[in-house]
Amino acid sequence: MGEEEDTVEELRRMSGYGGDVIVVGGFPALESESESDSDLAAAEIMVVWAIQGPTSFAPNTLVAQSSLELRLDACGHSLTILQSPCSLSTPGVTGSVMWDSGVVLGKFLEHSVDSKYLSLEGKKTVELGSGCGLVGCIAALLGGNVVLTDLPDRLRLLKKNIQTNLHRGNTRGSAIVQELVWGDDIDPDLTEPFPDYVLGSDVIYSEEAVHHLVKTLLQLCGDQTTIFLAGELRNDAVLEYFLESALKDFAIGRVEQTQWHPDYCSRRVVLYVLEKKSKRCLADDSSLNQSC
Repeated sequence: MGEEEDTVEELRRMSGYGGDVIVVGGFPALESESESDSDLAAAEIMVVWAIQGPTSFAPNTLVAQSSLELRLDACGHSLTILQSPCSLSTPGVTGSVMWDSGVVLGKFLEHSVDSKYLSLEGKKTVELGSGCGLVGCIAALLGGNVVLTDLPDRLRLLKKNIQTNLHRGNTRGSAIVQELVWGDDIDPDLTEPFPDYVLGSDVIYSEEAVHHLVKTLLQLCGDQTTIFLAGELRNDAVLEYFLESALKDFAIGRVEQTQWHPDYCSRRVVLYVLEKKSKRCLADDSSLNQSC
């Protein structure tokens, strides 16, 4: 208990999100410090696993992966997200059902807009690994001009969910579906201009995928792009590998669960905000030190 009282976490503001984030690394004022990206990533993993104790909690408490659909109220609408549970038996296929991290991220976006920490109105938004499409649907309902992307064989279910939930003329923004294979060359439509926001849930699941994911994030993001990634806490080594790889080019902050939607939290999910180091994330009077 004494160790927890002595822990100091630095809080910062990132220019694409109005709430405070806990510094993981990569911020300008910290570049002279001696800790390497590897040390920072390892320290973050120790803190997250110690605070949240994910292995002590059951996974997927916000979804039912055996069901053919997930019903969720968001942005004043009742969404019906179709799933394909039988596809889970196919090795490497996880996007055919919902995971807690997708629900957490979608409801976090809604809560952040309601709290005036975030505005997606008219903002170009790209979702990576869209899967069933819940996050992208919510972003479009919040006014974003959203491009939902995934592998070619995942697009049929994704398109069906877009048509099911966003066809009634009730969408403040827009939503289109586009093929994107991480690591491949990016379609110019995605980067001209660069997105304002990039979203991803349960996209950190293997070291091989991390390599291609980071490459795609670098291609997609300009100096004014903010990334929100929600991850499942199932493999500490893979998450550490992602953080170490991403810290070479991105400033990373962790969003505390006190800033998530209060009804949609999970001890098995973590939420990060990333911005390119060249963006020089805000290091002004909004930077705070806080003892936890």
